[in-house]
Amino acid sequence: MGMFEFRDRMGRKLTNVEVFEKAVVRLQNITLDMVIMVFRWVSHIPFHSIRKLCYKFAGVKIGNGSTIHMWCSFFDPRNITIGQDTIIGDHAFLDGRDKITIGNHVDIASNVMIYNSQHDIDGVDFKAITRPVIIKDYAFVGPRSIILPGVTVGKGAVIAAGAVVTKNVSDFAVVGGIPATFIRERKNKHPQYRLGRARLFQ
Repeated sequence: MGMFEFRDRMGRKLTNVEVFEKAVVRLQNITLDMVIMVFRWVSHIPFHSIRKLCYKFAGVKIGNGSTIHMWCSFFDPRNITIGQDTIIGDHAFLDGRDKITIGNHVDIASNVMIYNSQHDIDGVDFKAITRPVIIKDYAFVGPRSIILPGVTVGKGAVIAAGAVVTKNVSDFAVVGGIPATFIRERKNKHPQYRLGRARLFQ
């Protein structure tokens, strides 16, 4: 083995170009890890207006009247878009390694996890596969539910507490279970409510 020969984690010899590309990616990941660490500190600030300002500065696009409650976690904030009058509950996790688009008047409860990256369990290198997640206006995502990569949650749809959503949810559908399946339709097909003002220290 030469003095300056580099190999990847699978033992494959790398070219100089590949070594340079990997070094750039490693630096980007270190920077992102530092941002994530700072975000975790920010999530403990007991004033939603200050947290919101910090999140916007880091690249999260947040509409008027929306609130991200304490102890929320992110991977990459730059890929996250949140509409108007939307609430993200405490201890929620928003992945951000691909685009997450959350509409207006969306209520995301506590401890919800939204992923848009997962490993290719059949691939030889177990690499990550990313797909965007979309949650449309007036949807409600119940506590401790999980939304997996590539899912679109329709307008006014309801995800029951503890559900694992692996495929798209139709407009105004109520789903629950593991994996989430259709339960019934939501009766109000023309929602116009507003979620209201956030409490000062949430």
